Amino acid sequence: MAEQERHYSFFQNRQCEYFPCHQGVDEADFNCLFCYCPLYALGRKCGGNCRYDEKGNKDCSACAFPHQRENYGLVLTRYKDIMDAVRKIDGD
Repeated sequence: MAEQERHYSFFQNRQCEYFPCHQGVDEADFNCLFCYCPLYALGRKCGGNCRYDEKGNKDCSACAFPHQRENYGLVLTRYKDIMDAVRKIDGD
């Protein structure tokens, strides 16, 4: 069974007042599982389509990467990078 076919790899909340919160993904395949993107902490190395505003804040409004059903497995492959970033911040 492919990763994106497993029940735990997809969640959708059509009752959410923001659904869909990003454009460019077919609503039938819009994955709400990563509502708050775990890749955010990776900054420009997140792999998504982010930009930074004039104040230096990361803007992910044009990025739908974590919300595409087929990208669940790709997000999981980045958890080592996230853990490494946290260790660096924590000084471990």
